Amino acid sequence: MTRLSIVRHGQTDWNLHKKIQGSTDIPLNATGRAEAAAVGSALRERDWDAIVTSPLKRAHETARIIAGEVGLAPPRVIAELTERHHGQIEGLTFEERQARFPDGVAVPGLETRQQVLDRVIPALGRIATEHEGDSVLVVSHGGVIGTLIRHLTDGKRPRHDEIIANGSVHDFAWEDGKLVLTHFDSTIRQLGDAFHTIR
Repeated sequence: MTRLSIVRHGQTDWNLHKKIQGSTDIPLNATGRAEAAAVGSALRERDWDAIVTSPLKRAHETARIIAGEVGLAPPRVIAELTERHHGQIEGLTFEERQARFPDGVAVPGLETRQQVLDRVIPALGRIATEHEGDSVLVVSHGGVIGTLIRHLTDGKRPRHDEIIANGSVHDFAWEDGKLVLTHFDSTIRQLGDAFHTIR
C-alpha cells in the first residue's frame, strides 16, 4: 500500500476574485504562499518520502514551499496532475459563466470529469508503484481533487455545502491496484460562495 495525500494549492488572486482558473497559469499571491507554509508546517507531524506536483505555477510553488518545510527534495512535476481544463469559461466568474453558458449549454474546451479521471488515476497509480509502501505528497487542484472524491464516493461528496479549500489535505491510499479515499478534508461553504471557488 502507498499513501497519497493530495494537497490543494494555496490562494491566487483569481481565487480571491472568484474567477475560474482551470489550466490558466496563475501564480500564488502572498496569502497563498503563507497558506503553503502553514500546511507544510502542519505536515511535519507525519513522515514523508516524496512530493510531486502539477506543473502549474500555483501548485508548483505550493509544493516547493511544502517540500522546504518538511525537509524533502524539490518536487517532481507530473503533467497529468494539472487542473481540469475549463476552455472558454477560464477567467470568468461563476455569474459570468452562467450568463454566457447557461446550464445545459456546452462549454467549448471544457474537459469532462471522465477525461480528468482517465489521466489522473493512472498517473497516481504510477506514482504509487514507484513509491510502493511510501507516503507521498501530491500537490494539485480543486477540480482534480473534487473529481476524484466524487468518483470514489459515487457522487455523495463533496456535498452542496462543502468546498475544497486552498491548502486542504485529502488522504488516499493505493491498494491492490485501486485508489481509495481515506480522509476528505472538507470545509463548509460560506454564504455567497459559488461553484468556481473550488477550482
